[in-house]
Amino acid sequence: MKKLLFGCLILIAACQSATSIPTAREVSPPTVTLQATPIPATATSTSTPAPTLPPTLVPLFFTEEFNTDMGAWVSFQTGGAESPAINLENDSLRIDFSSPDTWYYAVHNAHEYSDVFVSAKFLGTPSGSIGVICHYSESNGWYEFNLASDGTYSVLLGQWLAQGIAQYTPIATDTTEYLQAGNFNYEIGLTCTENTLLLLINEKLFRKLDVTHFGLTAGKVGITASSFEETPMTAIFDWVKVGQP
Repeated sequence: MKKLLFGCLILIAACQSATSIPTAREVSPPTVTLQATPIPATATSTSTPAPTLPPTLVPLFFTEEFNTDMGAWVSFQTGGAESPAINLENDSLRIDFSSPDTWYYAVHNAHEYSDVFVSAKFLGTPSGSIGVICHYSESNGWYEFNLASDGTYSVLLGQWLAQGIAQYTPIATDTTEYLQAGNFNYEIGLTCTENTLLLLINEKLFRKLDVTHFGLTAGKVGITASSFEETPMTAIFDWVKVGQP
């Protein structure tokens, strides 16, 4: 699968069997310059939001149903000529992309986790990718599990090298019977422990990855969505759940 950033980043990974675990020597991580643009944490809402707990009072495990503001989230954009429009409507988070090759990230800023399960119910127009992230740390990096509209999935290791400069290492890229090209309505799940990632689609576990070589042991969780060449693209998150693995 190709995941585009600034129209010039191509992540190339050989299709692997379910038992194949990549090592650091099996991939050549591309390095690209990212313009990390902060997006206001509070999205535009079409209704009057209820009071929101400060991030420090958010429970360790929770369900985000996007019916209040996004005070516990930190958002940023990479790539793209225009910022995506972020709105809370009908108890969901809607992200509208008007420019191609644009990535949106929202990191939940309340807690860090060593062992965690993060899942999200989403739908979108068939022209981009949507995913979840775990073990996010500005100093160490993050794991990113994405489903793409072409019927493929990818797992990436992202690392900030300097201000606005990131390195992405492909961990896995493949197809699965649980994905269909053109269908973009799924529940995505990712279990993260110190050495293992478990990938789920519609509550079905379909792959286990050993990530011992990459060394991320804890961090924050979040969500991500991106446009490809065809725009406009819309991603809608119905909910995000954070729980025990």
